[in-house]
Formats: sequence, C-alpha cells, structure tokens
Amino acid sequence: MNDALKIEKIDNVAVVIRPITKGETVICRDHEGETITVCAVSDIPIYHKIALQDIAQGAKIVKYGEHIGEASQAIRTGEHVHTHNVAGVREDLREAQ
Repeated sequence: MNDALKIEKIDNVAVVIRPITKGETVICRDHEGETITVCAVSDIPIYHKIALQDIAQGAKIVKYGEHIGEASQAIRTGEHVHTHNVAGVREDLREAQ
C-alpha cells in the first residue's frame, strides 16, 4: 500500500494520502517506482507533508519540485512538515526576468 506521494526526484517531503499515527511505517512511492520507507515520528493529518530525510534549519523545503519554504527549525526524517516548522520565503521574482 502507498501511504504518501513524492512527485519529483528532488522533493525532500511527500504528501500523506491517509492520516498517519506516530510510530507507523510510511511507504512512499515516487513516479519512477522507487520506494521510500520512513517511520513517522509524529502524527500527520491526511494531505499534510512528511519529511523524507533530515532537513537542517534554514534548508529549503521542496515539494512537487518547487521550493515552498525553509525549515524554521531542524526537521527529522518522518516528522510532520507544516507551518510550525516551515517559514515562508518571498522570492524576488524580478531577478527571474
């Protein structure tokens, strides 16, 4: 059974597709068929993110191949990734022109 989805190879988080309870093994398959297994270190509500690897404070959070924020604190593999540990980052889009 697939418990979470990882869309892009560079993603360091996946979206859980069912509620996850602390201590559960979470199986995540990506679009290339690679299987990643992590142990949830916290409860995670359905459609929220789980860390697929340790993420250092200040490091980019990558979901769907896009930078969606930065870790406001160190995030452990298997931890719930949400507003309590992610800081939004406003990028200067003028530089991209």
